[in-house]
Amino acid sequence: MLLLLLLLLLLLLLLLLLLLLLLLLLLLLLLLLLLLLLLLLLLLLLLLLLPLLLLLLLLLLLLLLLLLLLVLLLLVLLPPPPPPPPPPPPPPPPPPPPPCLLLLLLLLLPLLLLLLPLLLQLLLPPPLLLLLLLLVLLLLLLLLLLLLLLLLLLLLLLLLLLLLLLLLHHHHHHHHHHHHHHHHSQ
Repeated sequence: MLLLLLLLLLLLLLLLLLLLLLLLLLLLLLLLLLLLLLLLLLLLLLLLLLPLLLLLLLLLLLLLLLLLLLVLLLLVLLPPPPPPPPPPPPPPPPPPPPPCLLLLLLLLLPLLLLLLPLLLQLLLPPPLLLLLLLLVLLLLLLLLLLLLLLLLLLLLLLLLLLLLLLLLHHHHHHHHHHHHHHHHSQ
């Protein structure tokens, strides 16, 4: 009887091991699939982004040109310090740079603010956004599946334990009804 129980236990353990191995294999497969998907997505992104990158470069160049123009304009517009009076020049030079910088910043900020949403829209066309969403959903589904499988495994284990306990109990009761403590060795 005990031998039988032990054999059963071994078999169950083997089954569990097999199940775990299968789970691991499944996981690996899923991971591979995900990697492939990600690679595809990256390729797509690259293909889609190549023109966009060029566009961005052009935009940056334009911005730089604008900056240069602004600086030139400011330099031209700001009157040069008058050379005749020698005493006053020392105090005036420090103040001019801050207004200049402030002006530049003020001019640039709205531009940047305007460009940001546009850039975002350009960088992520609707199809790509959808793809990303799908990927996230897939990942979530996989996680759910894994959790379910784990739960099933746990349930199986519990059931097996219960079965074993019942069998042992039954076995015990069968042979030594009243004094099972005394005749343990028999």
